[in-house]
Amino acid sequence: MDIKAIARNARKASIRLAGIQSEAKNHALAGIADILIQKKDVILKANRTDIKRAEQENLAAPLLKRLLFTEEKIEEACKGLESLIQLDDPVGATLSALELDDRLDLYKVSCPIGVVGVVFESRPDALVQISSLCLKSGNAVLLKGGSEAGTTNHVLADLIAEASGKAGIPKGWLGLLETRADVRDILGLDDDIDLLIPRGSNAFVRHIMDNTRIPVLGHADGICHLYVDRKADISMALKIAIDSKCQYVAVCNALETMLVHQDIAEDLLPKLRAAFEARNVEIRGCDRTRRIVEVKPASEKDWKTEYLDLIVSIKVVADMEEAMDHINHYGSGHTDVIVTGDRGRAVRFMDYVDAANVFMNCSTRFADGFRFGLGAEVGISTNKIHARGPVGLEGLMIYKWRMMGNGHVVADYAGRNAKPFTHRKLQKGFERE
Repeated sequence: MDIKAIARNARKASIRLAGIQSEAKNHALAGIADILIQKKDVILKANRTDIKRAEQENLAAPLLKRLLFTEEKIEEACKGLESLIQLDDPVGATLSALELDDRLDLYKVSCPIGVVGVVFESRPDALVQISSLCLKSGNAVLLKGGSEAGTTNHVLADLIAEASGKAGIPKGWLGLLETRADVRDILGLDDDIDLLIPRGSNAFVRHIMDNTRIPVLGHADGICHLYVDRKADISMALKIAIDSKCQYVAVCNALETMLVHQDIAEDLLPKLRAAFEARNVEIRGCDRTRRIVEVKPASEKDWKTEYLDLIVSIKVVADMEEAMDHINHYGSGHTDVIVTGDRGRAVRFMDYVDAANVFMNCSTRFADGFRFGLGAEVGISTNKIHARGPVGLEGLMIYKWRMMGNGHVVADYAGRNAKPFTHRKLQKGFERE
């Protein structure tokens, strides 16, 4: 089936999916979790095929790590599905209610976006997360994973379609795109696709934005910073830095650059170097850093780089103002953290750092839809419209205005003897019956 037909089928399915009740969607999600467990041997075999091919093609180590889909990751994906089932259905929520006049009521009600196209990297678990979020939120989805995960993604997509079909979800709600040409072709399908979410490099996201009329929810690099303030607890800073960098290195919310206040640099940096080197992390430092500890020199390029590897750059700064200026200049607007014992300084940092996620005294790795209680995420948005940060169910919703009248016409509210509007807030939500 060609890409246009897949997109048309998704559009048709999205109309029906928008009105499906919570019970049916949750039943489908439970069925998906069941089939992933039942067919785990098939999934693992497909993933081994992808891993073997990727190793032969010398795929970069960070991408190879993302590609691995183990039994543990299958179990984690199922836990994510179970968590999603427990969340309230975002469709049909009353966002506001206003009486315009007697028996003329206006409601702002949440609804699905429609058809979402997502282009993502080599992580097969992302396919499960994205498709399940779209299903719960009533959206049809077109998915394009990395070619290196092609075998695994194909198996997963077939299993998800099979389980959701048995639960009564409209056929065609999930479409799998398999070639680079498919990505090129979807850019022109603005009649059938309502939103594109590209996950990849800045250059790739920019290419998508520049070559389509479809709205794009962009997340490119994750250049995440950790600023250790002069009022920081050193042991806390070490713990947070190690977790942010090393807990899982090949992800967009991993730490890439540390900024250290000059007043604590001589105390912190030797301990930091020892902790990082014990975990095989290469340190690249500014001139002031290198006067305190022996590390490789950092270049201008390092401040702009998302390593996705066991490398971290460190800069000593004179004060918090310099740290914030550095972050706002070099950061990607993803996740930035301050470690400090002064809440007022942390709030100032949060006020002035321009990022989707700004944290105090915790790891950058918390920037995640599941950890935020969103069930999962289709990606992390660095946009400033519609959705920002981890995009879960709420980020996949839009709204429509519903008006309930009783023979009302505009002519009665116009002219010399026009009736006035009451514009009174209502406490009740929109009722289906």
